[in-house]
Amino acid sequence: MPAAHPYVRAVTDERFVEVCADPPPPGAAPGQWWPPQVLLPAWLEEHAADLDLVHVHFGSESYAAEELAETVRTLNRLRLPLVYTVHDLENPQLRDQAAHDAALRVLIGGADALTTLTAATAADVERRFGRTSTVIPHPTLVNDETLPSGTPSPVTRVGVHLRDLRPNIDGVGTTATLVRAIADLRARGANIEAVVRVNERVRDADAAASIDALARNADGVRLERSARLDDDALVAWLADLDACVLPYTHGTHSGWAELCYDLAVPVAGTRVGHIAAQHATDFHSFRIGDPVSLERAIVDATAPAWSVPGSDARTAEVARRRADRLDERERVRETHVALYRRSLRTEHAA
Repeated sequence: MPAAHPYVRAVTDERFVEVCADPPPPGAAPGQWWPPQVLLPAWLEEHAADLDLVHVHFGSESYAAEELAETVRTLNRLRLPLVYTVHDLENPQLRDQAAHDAALRVLIGGADALTTLTAATAADVERRFGRTSTVIPHPTLVNDETLPSGTPSPVTRVGVHLRDLRPNIDGVGTTATLVRAIADLRARGANIEAVVRVNERVRDADAAASIDALARNADGVRLERSARLDDDALVAWLADLDACVLPYTHGTHSGWAELCYDLAVPVAGTRVGHIAAQHATDFHSFRIGDPVSLERAIVDATAPAWSVPGSDARTAEVARRRADRLDERERVRETHVALYRRSLRTEHAA
């Protein structure tokens, strides 16, 4: 759970696994799955006969650690195995991580089986919690057989999408660093421009105003604000970039890094969590507040011929990666099925 999440759909082999639909929370808008009813002891008691195991991916932040502990006790009483995927050792939606840390201790300590996305995160889990995780790579979330390779342009385009300025995005600091880096690169003769994109609706209006002031009159920088892009529009926007800047202050993994990899768009990112480990050859690190490090990251990221949107090299690289990623997704699904079967055998043996 949650069943409707793209990640859950991507890792599920529907030939062998049936994921129950997300129960709608009382009074929730259509399509809203949070707070997840599956984690409520009363729901589990009522539906235990319909379940073989519970796999938690997202949504646990809806409940306090004490409530999750009761969920774990209920699952144990009902003899339903708990599988937990450690996506976030640091929750990107939160600044204060105390509640998340407490929830992690409950879920990681109480799970019958753990998975995570990178070996580096698995090592952290073992060091902090004394538990071993099965490492299963983040699969592609894109279902299209073919992906765009971007629109040709004589100008090197670097983009950062600040979205709605959620807590782990330093929009002001990243924009200030990017503005200075682009100015310095252009002063040295680079034919380069940056686009800073922000959703119309944001969580921090003051930060959005500061970003506007920084980018609005900066040479070689374009500011875009609009409603949230749908999936197709986002893919098209990313595909037109020579490099994408990831503006994170904390976190563990990144779905954006995965989408950029699918599209053969190199990443310049802050070295937080284990995002760099997801696709190390495509990740070029910089520090917010250090424009020289961002200049270096941009230069390194845009060096490969396949980084150029609309080029034959980019088209070929996207196609190569697409084939590899679809094969990888099948292996990811097979690994999940095998994990579920082991968990069920272990529970039945107990």
